[in-house]
Amino acid sequence: MIQRIQSLYLLVALVIISVLFSMDLAQLANETGLFRLTFDGVYSIDSEVRLVMPAYALTSLLIADVALLLIIIFLFRKRILQIRLAAMGIVLLAGLSGMIYYFGKTASKELGAELSFTWAIVLPLISMVLVFMAIKAIGRDEALIRSIDRIR
Repeated sequence: MIQRIQSLYLLVALVIISVLFSMDLAQLANETGLFRLTFDGVYSIDSEVRLVMPAYALTSLLIADVALLLIIIFLFRKRILQIRLAAMGIVLLAGLSGMIYYFGKTASKELGAELSFTWAIVLPLISMVLVFMAIKAIGRDEALIRSIDRIR
């Protein structure tokens, strides 16, 4: 049921994570030029846009996060499985935050550039909080269902 509060939490988390596909995650600058870190790699943005360092792990982790959140939304009939997958989603979102940081630091070191993260770095953390709130709401629903079953 999409009108449940946990489904709305998960939907907002999905939208927030999907925004990362269109945003710069970090800016890098050195003497030779400017670079930007996106979900699929580090690009040079001086005269022509070209891929400097691919980030396949970051791309696959972001796609896995989006797919998992989408699956969790439609598992509203299986609350226990939904809770378990949401907990796995929190771990993946934490991994995504760590991966963004890792790729930023690695690119900074390899290019000899100064690194500055954009505000997009906090979006996975916001999504983690929303998924945690959804887990708590799903748990309340499960407790309510079990208490009703006990009465019968």
